[in-house]
Amino acid sequence: MLASMTGFGKSNGVFQSKKVSVEIRSLNSKGLDLNVKLSSSYKDAETDIRKIVAESLDRGKIDVGIFIESTNTAHKNKINHELAKSYYHELKQLNESWGEEVKDYLSLVLKMPEVLSQESEEISEAEKEFLIALVKSCCKNICDFRAQEGEALKQEFEKLIFGLKDMLEQIGTFEHDRVTAIRERMNKAMKELDTAAVDQNRLEQEMIFYIEKLDISEEKMRLGNHLDYFLETMVIERTGKKLGFIAQEIGREINTLGSKSNHAQMQKIVVDMKDSLEKIKEQVLNTL
Repeated sequence: MLASMTGFGKSNGVFQSKKVSVEIRSLNSKGLDLNVKLSSSYKDAETDIRKIVAESLDRGKIDVGIFIESTNTAHKNKINHELAKSYYHELKQLNESWGEEVKDYLSLVLKMPEVLSQESEEISEAEKEFLIALVKSCCKNICDFRAQEGEALKQEFEKLIFGLKDMLEQIGTFEHDRVTAIRERMNKAMKELDTAAVDQNRLEQEMIFYIEKLDISEEKMRLGNHLDYFLETMVIERTGKKLGFIAQEIGREINTLGSKSNHAQMQKIVVDMKDSLEKIKEQVLNTL
């Protein structure tokens, strides 16, 4: 079934004193553009996370965020004492040299870069398994979201494709009138010529060749086949790229119809067909 490349998924869990949230967002992209943002303590699991997300989501511009909130009130921050002393003496000396009032140097020092650092802890195998399970759950959620969006895409594609089929039938209703009008114009032109000096056999051959050149029966047949193939391909998973190729072939046949139409009403229909095809192409870009 069809799926959209656009989606969002979220999963939450608690491991010992940690609340862990996994969020995945995806947008359309020609290939896989994967960005993973996580805590340094989970770096060892990044390769596994990337593999799981890539296999589950296949394509798209995908952002993975893993956020940790500790429920343990125990002190987890580590102070760089040497760096803090250095900041303290420099700030105090600078303040005194300017003749400013005495400041709360401690609060200033604690805000300086790298004075406070979070203690890095290596995760256990149990926590890694918990994290991987959470990522898989999030991938399932975003896949479900993509499937829901894919159902809307399916309905839109069907509406546009069947619309093209209707327009293709409308073009057929003008074919007889078009050929008749061409014959009449050619006969009228011939009457104005000195027909005695014209090779009638050659003339008849040229007229047949000209009319056959404007024949659109093959284009209609191929276009109809492409439209059917598009509908057949829609029900297969992860065929967005293939649908794009089919849409290109549909466009070629529509363009040929337009160049051969030589009829005002037929050309109007061709313009409407091109408009519908552009809408299809836009939606195909977001199809997995």
